[in-house]
Amino acid sequence: MSAGIVVALLIVSYASLPYYARQALIHLMPVIDDLETFHRDTVRHDPDHVWHWPRAKTYNLHQPDAADLAYMDSLRTTAFLVIRHDSILYESYRDGWDDTRTSNIYSATKTIVGMLVGIALEEGKIHSLDDPVSCYIPIYNKGRQADVTLRHLLTMSGGMAWDEAYASLFSVTTHGYYGNDLYELVTGLDVADEPGVQFSYRSGETQLLAFVLEAATGETLSRYAEEKLWRPMQAERDAYWLLDKEDGDEKAFCCFHTTARDVARFGRLMLHRGRWGERQLVSEKYMDEMTRPASYLKDQWGKDSLRYYGLQTWLMDYRGERIPCMRGMLGQYVFAIPSRDAIVVRLGRKRHDVYDGALTVDMARYLDIAFRILEAGG
Repeated sequence: MSAGIVVALLIVSYASLPYYARQALIHLMPVIDDLETFHRDTVRHDPDHVWHWPRAKTYNLHQPDAADLAYMDSLRTTAFLVIRHDSILYESYRDGWDDTRTSNIYSATKTIVGMLVGIALEEGKIHSLDDPVSCYIPIYNKGRQADVTLRHLLTMSGGMAWDEAYASLFSVTTHGYYGNDLYELVTGLDVADEPGVQFSYRSGETQLLAFVLEAATGETLSRYAEEKLWRPMQAERDAYWLLDKEDGDEKAFCCFHTTARDVARFGRLMLHRGRWGERQLVSEKYMDEMTRPASYLKDQWGKDSLRYYGLQTWLMDYRGERIPCMRGMLGQYVFAIPSRDAIVVRLGRKRHDVYDGALTVDMARYLDIAFRILEAGG
């Protein structure tokens, strides 16, 4: 077979692929600096009402040792922040990053969606977390879809037929990330498992939750986040939410872009049970449920009660303390440590592939590094 025929066959094969698969082949694996790859909406900060994190008196006085720095570099850490008592104790940018560059925080975005649901609930735009999804999205009523509630989506127990596979060209996750038809995709998926029984991590359930939010509030996700969280939190810079197409839908399951300093604000909200200064942005009651295990569910293995997930929020047992955290696929982490009045942010290009239960081992290592800095700081 001649080279020309081979090339022609490859061109025909490529052209016959669905849009999302063609895009995946062009861009390959996701990266944190994908802001120019997709259409986006801007979540605008208020330049007249910005609050900057002050530096602690001992700012960057206590540095990680050589082994810790080597570990961070081995996983291509771009930002590492330790904040205590609302002041930056330690701040480091690596691998060409700085405090002004935004990163895709991937699935850490899910916790933001969870907070917005709590706000809509408090405002009465969502009547109850036990409302069926079909109350807000009437077409979501095929078979077991009719049994799925908002609480099921919040706890990842909605039973959606979603394949959480990141490396497969034809997985539904690849379709969601690179496709241009998010609404049709997630509302059209069957519910394969009985809702409200077992935790199973499914990004599509967060995306469906975002469509509920838009139906309930009458606003896009970006505008609602801007009004209810970003401006009230006095962010330093604009953030960005990637869309599935021009003027399309926000990729709620993955794709909020912001800086390390600004993403730390969500850690502050978790630390202070939804309060920002004098304002209660998210109700204490809801934040308490967000950061409490949904123990009435079975865990992902179906054997024990769920201990490590609340409402769109991961929970980590560390040094006898339960630490709520935001978690993204390439090692985007925001930890809130109540016992130390501390927040830890780690952004980067890689995460560890080894798991300890439901969580990767790098999460504990970053907390080890942060605690050494906190303890050295007195």
